[in-house]
Amino acid sequence: MQILILGAGVTGLCAAYALARDGHAVSIVERNPEAARESSFANGGQLSYSYVAPLAGPGVIPKIPGWLLKSDSPMRFRPRLDPAQWRWGLKFLAACTPAMADLTTRRLLRLSALSRRLVHGLVEEEGLDFAYSRTGKLVVLSDQASFDAARALMGYQATLGCTQEALDAAEVLRLEPALARIAPRLVGGIHTPDEEAGDCRAFCLGLSRILTRRYGVTFHWGTPVRELVAQGGRLRAAMVPAGAMEADAFVLAAGAAAAGLLRPLGVSLPLYPLKGYSLTVPIARDDAAPRISVTDAARKTVYARLGDRMRVAGMADLVGHDTSIWPDRLDLLVREARAAFPDCSDWSRIGPWTGLRPATPTGAPILGACPGLANLMLNVGQGALGFTLAMASGQVVADALAGRPAPIEMDGFQPADHGL
Repeated sequence: MQILILGAGVTGLCAAYALARDGHAVSIVERNPEAARESSFANGGQLSYSYVAPLAGPGVIPKIPGWLLKSDSPMRFRPRLDPAQWRWGLKFLAACTPAMADLTTRRLLRLSALSRRLVHGLVEEEGLDFAYSRTGKLVVLSDQASFDAARALMGYQATLGCTQEALDAAEVLRLEPALARIAPRLVGGIHTPDEEAGDCRAFCLGLSRILTRRYGVTFHWGTPVRELVAQGGRLRAAMVPAGAMEADAFVLAAGAAAAGLLRPLGVSLPLYPLKGYSLTVPIARDDAAPRISVTDAARKTVYARLGDRMRVAGMADLVGHDTSIWPDRLDLLVREARAAFPDCSDWSRIGPWTGLRPATPTGAPILGACPGLANLMLNVGQGALGFTLAMASGQVVADALAGRPAPIEMDGFQPADHGL
């Protein structure tokens, strides 16, 4: 089968890998000159298979005034004259219940467990080099109530197959001595020894080379898709500057741009971008940078060692499709990082980045055939978990196109589950 994938971020590339291994003739069209130039460029670097709880949760609604008013809030909401933002926001609020958060977490854990197995297989079989580490993850807590809640969640996640341990402040510092500067505010932490980290952009660039050389995948770089053309209940072509690109089947993995591509065809994807920030600094003192991937729960900031660099990421801003770097948000991230790990770098070279993470209101991605367009597979809505869920999402799409049974239960991920 001739398959055209729209988007060469991590989700599109992982779908291409699964489809090419099935023997399909795969092509990828990408508006940028290489892979991973947008949301996959400099994300948090964590492969968080056990930390997939959705943003929509029962504790969110009381925090909304702070998102509107506080300049240093880890989340920022700026209302816009944008019907899509309001529709998404109302659905998000409806999902902020204990029952829905619990159900979505269970569903995402199934998908992330599949991803873990597939990532391990990819690394072993293809020898992909992307600053990959399996050193675990440490979530640090700064108040007793949060620590108690985290321990309760740890017990719940154990019933779903997660291996974790609760540590007091002294044990946290023994495990990760680089956290010494924030020791006065530490109450404890949750350690997950089998979590992983890696450079998503390096993963994507390496995988794109493997796809070209070993699997014959064709890439069309610098080629924006201007519109999609449907006929007779099927997608006929993707229109690009040079004309029509036709295929037997299509996979939409265009991130935050996906909703705009489908809207003219009468399909309203429940997606809205969550704007995130990161910075990347060279490590000057090895002992002053964390070896374990760290999440500072109080500050909503993550830290991942990527070889000789440290990636710092945070923020989730609902501000539309603006990809500019807002100085106050970047300054906040720099302050948090320097306060936590002041000696790990000289902080003279800060690689700033911002990207739009396409999210559904519930936090579950949309995977499967688009209603009314039988040959268009949707692979969108992974939000901040794109790197973590990409391999599993791609496999689900490949299995659906092959007519094979899904590798996991698909309730919550199918287009119909999202109102399509």
